[in-house]
Amino acid sequence: MSVEIKTVKGSRDLHKFLQFRRDLFKGQPSYVPALLFDELNTLNPKTNPAASFCESELYLAYKDGRLVGKIAAIVNKKANEAWNHNEVRFGWPDFIDDPEVSKALVDKVIEFGKVRGMDTVVGPLGFTDFDPEGMLVEGFDKLSTMAMLYNLPYYPRHFEAMGFGKETDWIEYKIFIPDEINERYLRMSKVVEERSHVRIVPLTKEKIRKENFARKLFNLINECYKNLYNYTVMPDDLADKYIGFYLSVLDLKYISIIENDKNEIVGFGICMPSLAKALQKTSGKLFPFGWYHILKAMKGKGVEGADMLLIGIRPDYQNQGLNCLLFCDVFKKFKDSGFKWAETQAILEDNLENLTLWRDFDKESDKRRRIFTKKID
Repeated sequence: MSVEIKTVKGSRDLHKFLQFRRDLFKGQPSYVPALLFDELNTLNPKTNPAASFCESELYLAYKDGRLVGKIAAIVNKKANEAWNHNEVRFGWPDFIDDPEVSKALVDKVIEFGKVRGMDTVVGPLGFTDFDPEGMLVEGFDKLSTMAMLYNLPYYPRHFEAMGFGKETDWIEYKIFIPDEINERYLRMSKVVEERSHVRIVPLTKEKIRKENFARKLFNLINECYKNLYNYTVMPDDLADKYIGFYLSVLDLKYISIIENDKNEIVGFGICMPSLAKALQKTSGKLFPFGWYHILKAMKGKGVEGADMLLIGIRPDYQNQGLNCLLFCDVFKKFKDSGFKWAETQAILEDNLENLTLWRDFDKESDKRRRIFTKKID
């Protein structure tokens, strides 16, 4: 029987869309489900502010009356304009190991793009760079993180068989927390503070409230990341969605901020205890009792590692050694919390400046994820 593709309409279909991944990976020890309420808000155009510059549809695939796959089709108008291309994105792809299913889903994304004048299909990508992106091609047996997609080894094989090629890769490192901070880093940090007139400042809820901190940090993130692959420089009104939420729920002691003598933010490290094990226990659901496990993990209780979500230095302060100051603060907090390791964010394989930041640390490259691309006929 052929594959039937249905468009997601309404909350019932959306819940099916999200539950399919949880059912497909049930029992997979490396899979970490995302927070369900966050996924719902992201994939519902009524609650996702990125819908103001994105067009999208979600699709479910059925075969023999059984749900066997799902995918999102997205046209990010801001990214297409900024990077001068006409791309339709596929996001959140999941499917059983059946090439007929994966092809039917991708064909539907291509159809969505063609109608809108797109000439290339690319992914996995979300609405913005704050959404999960990249398909795992190495490290299938490694524990995933809250912020990243997980997939099985047959996924990339399906896309290669459909004629997709590599667009770019990201690398993720697992950094092992040292017993002592590198003495050279400590010395350099003191020099950097004096020479560049910068300092680590504590982040408090009062500071966040009085200084419109989410907006300031959001603008700096845009400035730091704007030249990276396919990045969407987003309008200020998305600050509360993407940064304000994290600042409201994260333990602020795991957020490191560098300011200059003008009280401007010039560097940041947004980290958190790993929620991987807690999310596995709860399947990403807060209720009825998931909130307890997640809240406990967010406080670092019973957690062995941390996730380094976002790290950046303002462009005019790069190559001045501010990363030493940031790392000394971040890794001291990790050590004090008893963490044994930390996962980096996904780093573009050609971002040599970022990759070399970790050269002095005991580490392993435990995951690689890929963006696939193909011209639309």
